Amino acid sequence: MSIGSYRAYFEGMVGVTTATADRDSARRVDEGSPRTRWNPLTRITFRFAFLYFGLFCVLYPQPLFAFLGWFGANGWLPPDAIIWQVRVLEPVYHWVGRTVFGVDARLIVSGSGDLRILWILLFCVLAVSVAGTLIWSVLDRRRPEYRRLAGWFLLFIRLCVAGQMLGYGVAKLIPTQMAQPGLATLLQPYGDFSPIGVLWSQVGTSPTYEMLLGTAELVGGILLFIPRTAILGAMLALVDMSLVFVMDMAFDVPVKILSGHLMLMSLLLLTPEARRLIHVLVLDRPAGRSTAPYPFHTRRTRLLAALLQIACIPWLLVPLAHTGWKNYHESGDGRPHPPLYGIWSVTDFTRDGHPLPPLLTDENRWQRIVFDAPGTMTYQRMDGRLRDATLMLDPRTHHITLTSGGQHLIEGEGQPDTPSKPLAEFTFQQPTPDRLTLDGTLEGHPVTITLAHVDPDTFRLRSSGFHWIQDNPSF
Repeated sequence: MSIGSYRAYFEGMVGVTTATADRDSARRVDEGSPRTRWNPLTRITFRFAFLYFGLFCVLYPQPLFAFLGWFGANGWLPPDAIIWQVRVLEPVYHWVGRTVFGVDARLIVSGSGDLRILWILLFCVLAVSVAGTLIWSVLDRRRPEYRRLAGWFLLFIRLCVAGQMLGYGVAKLIPTQMAQPGLATLLQPYGDFSPIGVLWSQVGTSPTYEMLLGTAELVGGILLFIPRTAILGAMLALVDMSLVFVMDMAFDVPVKILSGHLMLMSLLLLTPEARRLIHVLVLDRPAGRSTAPYPFHTRRTRLLAALLQIACIPWLLVPLAHTGWKNYHESGDGRPHPPLYGIWSVTDFTRDGHPLPPLLTDENRWQRIVFDAPGTMTYQRMDGRLRDATLMLDPRTHHITLTSGGQHLIEGEGQPDTPSKPLAEFTFQQPTPDRLTLDGTLEGHPVTITLAHVDPDTFRLRSSGFHWIQDNPSF
């Protein structure tokens, strides 16, 4: 194959051909003619969509932050850099919240994407977009169409959706978003889970399923960055984000604002191609040539633009993958097991020199303890309640220090407990791998606790496995 053939093949792959360039040049000449004039409803709808989704992508924390690449993914920026837009405009949102809704909207760094202040942000974007559309429609009522502006706008929206799809995909392909249920989660009654805890545990139980979900999101993002495959990427993104949005709504996941808007923006990207898609997918007719606006018209500018868009893939993907892999091995399922890892069942509990029988009403006795996450020990009271305690464990001196004030252990949800205070000081002995003895003080009382190791694979969630043949399935 000659050099010219390679170039032609590559240009075809990225969506750069002489035919499309000539066609767009001709279309550009005809812009403003009656043949290309938009109807009033289309013009008004475009104005609103341009203002609303443009402001959303600029003001909401995540869409633009993703394009910082290494700068945003590796801690080179302040921890709250992702929310700088919200922090700058916080006084405005606070005033709108108090004046319009009578609520106190403050910026809280909690990991939630559905903060009260973000809903106020959304209201402000909607109000400004409605007012801006009215003013724009009056002042610019004679303009017949906005093809050139629409081309830039759709390109901007496409890149924003693509960046978020890569982030969603990597977080699942390297399964860190939804980790496998922890050891303490195996002890949690199902009725005590929050809906988000049910979803997180359900997806995390099968890393293969989570990785396939991530693969679909990742592929959608990559396709969106390539001009030739952008329509296919938008279709896949629409399906992916519709599923995510439904799960967020059904399981009360605090990412409803972002997932809902990514779904709508994916649909927006397909709007210019709606007629062609209906012809092919529904009416079994030829699709015809695309008339979707695109800001680059010459062969040279299209090629350069395509190369820049494709270059965004490694710029975003490499730091995302690096950070995800690092988190997976430091705090995710790939992390090393801490000392004394496992579930330990209390066989004997002595307090103030007196043995305590395993009574469900006893508030002093423990039922189980769990060593799983680094720096944390979970203990289960006799009534089944689980509590986290901050753990300092020295394997050399066999010394354990516990500080209370952890969190209620519900997978995917944490509620603050009492303020931190000393809880216990122990020395431990492990005469055999399945036996453990703690001796020291607990809440100011001398205690001796004898424990037996519980094999986590005895739980059905871990031991049921996979079966091709199931004559009598059990649930």
